[in-house]
Amino acid sequence: MKKIWIIGAGPGDPDLITVKGLKLLQQADVVMYTDSLVSESLVAEARADAEVIRTAGMHLQEMVDCIVERVNAGKMVVRLHTGDPAMYGATMEQVALLKNHHIGYDVVPGVSSVFAAAAAVGAELTVPDLTQTLILTRAEGRTPVPEREKLQALANHHCTIAMFLSATLTKKITKELQAAGWSDDTPVAVIQRASWPDQKIVRTTIAGLDEAMRTNGIRKHAMILAGWALDPNIHEKDYRSKLYDATFTHGFRKGVKVDD
Repeated sequence: MKKIWIIGAGPGDPDLITVKGLKLLQQADVVMYTDSLVSESLVAEARADAEVIRTAGMHLQEMVDCIVERVNAGKMVVRLHTGDPAMYGATMEQVALLKNHHIGYDVVPGVSSVFAAAAAVGAELTVPDLTQTLILTRAEGRTPVPEREKLQALANHHCTIAMFLSATLTKKITKELQAAGWSDDTPVAVIQRASWPDQKIVRTTIAGLDEAMRTNGIRKHAMILAGWALDPNIHEKDYRSKLYDATFTHGFRKGVKVDD
């Protein structure tokens, strides 16, 4: 079956593409990418004779027609997606139309902006005895979310929450987290353009989120991480995993008894 490659380009830093993704990019006859989101330095890794197509100004049918024409001409087509294609990648609708032309696809995962953002602030998003769950979501804006996935309902779990595509909805975020019982001083980290040279980090709280975003002029390309795992002083507190506890036995090490 004829196919294309859908490759996660990573969050911005061109070095954060996978080795497999880079090899396929360097082999491709045609490289399609969203020029507003994917690093030009990464696209420059394509072969000198590869056809490079910018898609930021194209609608869905235009992109699909472009792919079909080139695949049917025997070309190897790579579609570079920002971050990881599985997260808000809008790949499903492309795949559905390509199937009508008997064109399949293989996906190469990429580093999501949520993990680049966590790395930027040095955060572990799952902290033993504090939170063991991470919710990836977005606030409801022009595009609705299912009723059971409203932010307030998710926030009732009081775990770490990462919000994509929500930089203009900070008043709503604050209101819904507070309604779920989150305290005003709950830590928040906002990372704009994580891993890019112009990356910006803002640390604030639930109560201060909207003003912090306004003061720093952040309206897009931002990951919002919220929860006590984002406490900038978390390393000074006594949360420790069992994995490295001297008394804990697992398949690779026998625990030792520690005298009181």
